[in-house]
Amino acid sequence: MSTATLHVPSLRDKVSPEEWAVRVDLAASYRLVAHFGWEDLVFTHITVRVPGSEDQFLINPYGMFFDEITASSLVKIDLTGNKIGDSPFPVNPAGFVIHSAIHSARHDAKCVLHTHTLNGVAVSAQREGLLPISQHSIFSLASLGYHDFEGPALRDDEKPRLVADLGDNTSLILRNHGLLTVGETVADAFVAMYNLEASCAIQVRAQSGGAELIPVSKDIIDAAYTMVQDPSRPRGSRGNLVWPGLLRRLDRLDSSFRN
Repeated sequence: MSTATLHVPSLRDKVSPEEWAVRVDLAASYRLVAHFGWEDLVFTHITVRVPGSEDQFLINPYGMFFDEITASSLVKIDLTGNKIGDSPFPVNPAGFVIHSAIHSARHDAKCVLHTHTLNGVAVSAQREGLLPISQHSIFSLASLGYHDFEGPALRDDEKPRLVADLGDNTSLILRNHGLLTVGETVADAFVAMYNLEASCAIQVRAQSGGAELIPVSKDIIDAAYTMVQDPSRPRGSRGNLVWPGLLRRLDRLDSSFRN
């Protein structure tokens, strides 16, 4: 990808206001993943459904680093990973297997965020998975599934098992692979990932100390689960609370994600 391709013409006047708003949020999430050190060169994805569509999604231009992504450079694709429109940027259809499976099965999973962080992969390789040893962990454990490693996620026949293992949960640990979160908004998926990643980092650090770990009691975990599953609890409240501040932080650092 040449340097010239990074000067991307704005799409703001060529898409609906609703799509543009989602593009800005998705570009922001890529920048934030880079900011927090969660990226794996160019080899993970964050996707979001195009407003008003059931089979169109936005994804990163393959080969562009996450701290370079802008709202206009995001590529619109269908459920098979084929490009829609005249974007000059390539996509990685093979890497879309995980995302297409979840988007197809979970109407509420408008955003799917997948990472290969060192902390996440380290915990995914532990037989007991995420341990209940921190306040962060109890909220992730309240809505967490596990999916066994089947090799690089390139085969469509893995999709039903992936969907079944995620179930109705918000978070998924992909064994020997990484982490995944979903949300009704980009903000919700990002905050869920922040919590899951923090839980994994805390666990790896606590284990490295060599001392006996203190587990959180089952009663407390059950109470957290009840709170998370409470239908009267406002959905997305944590994302709504945190997201505007994260966007302000990005604007202070580099507001070009909005282009």
